[in-house]
Amino acid sequence: MPTFQEARQFLLANRTDYATAIAGFRWPDPVPFNWAIDWFDTELASIPVSRDRCALWIVDVASGHETRLTFAELGRRSNQVANWLRAQGLGRGDHLLLVLNNVAPLWEVMLAAMKLGVVVIPATTLLTAEELADRVERGRALMIVADQEQIAKCAGLERDGLTFVTTSDSPAPGWRSLSEAYAASSEFVADGPTRAEDPLLLYFTSGTTAKPKLVRHSHRSYPIGSLSTMYWLGLQPGDVHVNISSPGWAKHAWSTFFAPWNAGATVLMVNQAPFNAKALLGVLERCRVTTFCAPPTVWRLLIQENLAACKLALREVCGAGEPLNPEVINKVQDAWGLTIRDGYGQTETTAQVANSPGQPVKPGAMGRPMPGYRVLLLDADGTERGEGEICLDLKGEKPAGLMQGYADASGKLSGADGEVYRTGDVASVDGDGYLTFVGRADDVFKSSDYRISPFELESVLIEHEAVAEAAIVPSPDEIRLSVPKAYILLVASAEPSRETARAILEYTNKRLAPFKRIRRLEFVQELPKTISGKIRRTQLRRVEYEGAAAEVTRGVEFHEKDVLG
Repeated sequence: MPTFQEARQFLLANRTDYATAIAGFRWPDPVPFNWAIDWFDTELASIPVSRDRCALWIVDVASGHETRLTFAELGRRSNQVANWLRAQGLGRGDHLLLVLNNVAPLWEVMLAAMKLGVVVIPATTLLTAEELADRVERGRALMIVADQEQIAKCAGLERDGLTFVTTSDSPAPGWRSLSEAYAASSEFVADGPTRAEDPLLLYFTSGTTAKPKLVRHSHRSYPIGSLSTMYWLGLQPGDVHVNISSPGWAKHAWSTFFAPWNAGATVLMVNQAPFNAKALLGVLERCRVTTFCAPPTVWRLLIQENLAACKLALREVCGAGEPLNPEVINKVQDAWGLTIRDGYGQTETTAQVANSPGQPVKPGAMGRPMPGYRVLLLDADGTERGEGEICLDLKGEKPAGLMQGYADASGKLSGADGEVYRTGDVASVDGDGYLTFVGRADDVFKSSDYRISPFELESVLIEHEAVAEAAIVPSPDEIRLSVPKAYILLVASAEPSRETARAILEYTNKRLAPFKRIRRLEFVQELPKTISGKIRRTQLRRVEYEGAAAEVTRGVEFHEKDVLG
């Protein structure tokens, strides 16, 4: 088996040769390896070609303030933080809850914790006090590192055995300031080797269907597993990479930590609230960004701007989170001559399936399996199908990017053993091996014995000028068992009227096969979402089947037969 450096170099050398990359890639040896020490410090922060290169660049749009740290500077500062955390009693195997926005200490604490062998629980700053308490309890955290805004939320947390650290220079009573760390020694010595199976990260899933699960990753699964993500993004040494993602979610680790630094690229963060598409484009242009990844919501806002007027240095553009609609892809292609390349993965994995650089992109397809991943489409009985649940083949060499498992309250793991790992997502595959996302296994439903993919119908809906957001769920029907119903959030200029309903249904009927047609729609003021912004279709199902009106703000409902006759 190759070393980490050899596996990385192989993918960089074959970044546009998919066939060679698939045939020749092997995951690195599962030997003792601490990515923060053996890769970041030993290579990026030490060798002349990269040590003085900018590693982290943070631009605050509103204030105009910028932070720039080289690889060497981040190596030294994370050593100081590691030594200070050790002095506070934190050691190998202990758990740290990290609740920070995109500020330099987030990266410093992450690197420091890795060097110590401390397990990090990244969390979004949008959590409520109750959700923070849940993270502390189920995550068994011994320390919380947070900014000033989180202090009030932490007031009710049990203080015995929990150390409170803030990035503020003027900490509240009972809190320590992280600024103390920068007086510690910049020389760090680990207390021993880090094993590949040692735990590194605990992520809470977004919880679209149930209470968030606790996903555990190792020192092998995310740092080394992110080689597949680096390959998908098309990153190269010296790139300036922007990823639009909030801290606390797995995609933040994917694309603003491990993947770009696996390549030796600069991580550029653009902080702005509220989001401003024009300002973001200005930063991409001024900072000569070469690689860019954003979720569909951001892409839909960007195409409202004059993209052709931007003088960009972009080479790679990617989308993640949900499949992109053809309209968005076509507008970016027309303006920039670049094709947005979709990628697919989960909190539980790194990039599994994607459109990699230099390969043909098929409309609607999320791509082919990434190097190191063997993907099967299986039915409930485990039979391989042309359409089925996306599963990872675990026989033989297990993909490095797969989680260790879901952790229960005691830390016991489950869900990543056996011969296959089931993702819970459904896809179809064509003759060339390209996969197309169909939907969550629990979202796909039948109407008159036809299988309906909510995503396919939603993709058509949101192309209508009056529709801002939409969610499709089954609605009970005496004849068809169920029919597709759309919950729609309109744009500000549209009225929730019968005329608007007619216009939307006429538009979608021209673009959907008769068995897929939307039979009912309801204009609402909001859609129920997870804290990461994903629509909770399960709550909308309960509205339809259980009359759970409290789950969503009810609106004005129209039926196709009444509107169209």
